[in-house]
Amino acid sequence: MKTAKFLELLNTHKNKSLLFEYRPGNFVGANYHITEVKNTIIDSIDCGAGVDFWKETVIQLWESPEEKDKTEFMSSFKALGILNKVDTIKPMVKDAEVKFEYSNPNFHTAQLFVNNYTWNDEKIIFKLSVKKTDCKAKETCGVAVETEISSESCTPGNGCC
Repeated sequence: MKTAKFLELLNTHKNKSLLFEYRPGNFVGANYHITEVKNTIIDSIDCGAGVDFWKETVIQLWESPEEKDKTEFMSSFKALGILNKVDTIKPMVKDAEVKFEYSNPNFHTAQLFVNNYTWNDEKIIFKLSVKKTDCKAKETCGVAVETEISSESCTPGNGCC
């Protein structure tokens, strides 16, 4: 999800509680704070000597131990206020992918991307996922590339059945 889309959703649902599901059925605690917003630039070379460049917005979520019993989640309005203030000081790249940096005692520190989102009358939930590492230069490095086989292309003798 692009940063602009995330901000647009916060604005559209600003009177709702803002929740983050970091693993199916597991939510960032109501005691979370937005502690940092990073404009990151990735300038990389993969194992096949392929050059790549992109930007990301990384929003860090931290659970305050002093507020561990808190039950009321931050509103989208409050989060939008924080992010708008950040944007006036250090403008966010709106067409950059937004990610969330998070950890807790039972979940390793990770940068999570928005896999999906849902909402109802009371809350908006961003469903986060970990993107697994992968070889970007499979053909160059001789790594077998998995192909998806559909039932329509599966016929006797073509090797998929």
